[in-house]
Amino acid sequence: MDEIDEQIVALLVEDGRRSYGDIATRVSLSAPSVKRRVDALLRRGAITGFTARLNPEAMGQTTEALVELFYAPGTLLDEVAARLRQHPEVVEAWSVTGDADAIARVRTRSNADLERLIMRLQQDGSVRRTRSQVVLSQLVGR
Repeated sequence: MDEIDEQIVALLVEDGRRSYGDIATRVSLSAPSVKRRVDALLRRGAITGFTARLNPEAMGQTTEALVELFYAPGTLLDEVAARLRQHPEVVEAWSVTGDADAIARVRTRSNADLERLIMRLQQDGSVRRTRSQVVLSQLVGR
């Protein structure tokens, strides 16, 4: 990936709907050249797709939290991932080092909904305990 590819990626991250013509003007290439570069970035897996960014609050999801999950010994990561995928409130989840086995970023309509989600996560028996932090505000978003 060269400097022009990095500029193209940065412009697409800023606005995924930006036209090839607009990008071309900003990086001093032709629109067909930009399209070829974007296609190559997609083929190589540097760009994995294009998506819409949503405002969770406008969608009624006013509570965001990080939930640390502590699983029973022997619980496999595939099982953890499958269980977390069953809950649409879980927007991202990671396996991590440290005390917790996994961390899930969740969005709910309220603190009461967050509490219900945590109880549902604990019901399957493999989650031994949780520890949560409610997000107050976003300081950096990329």
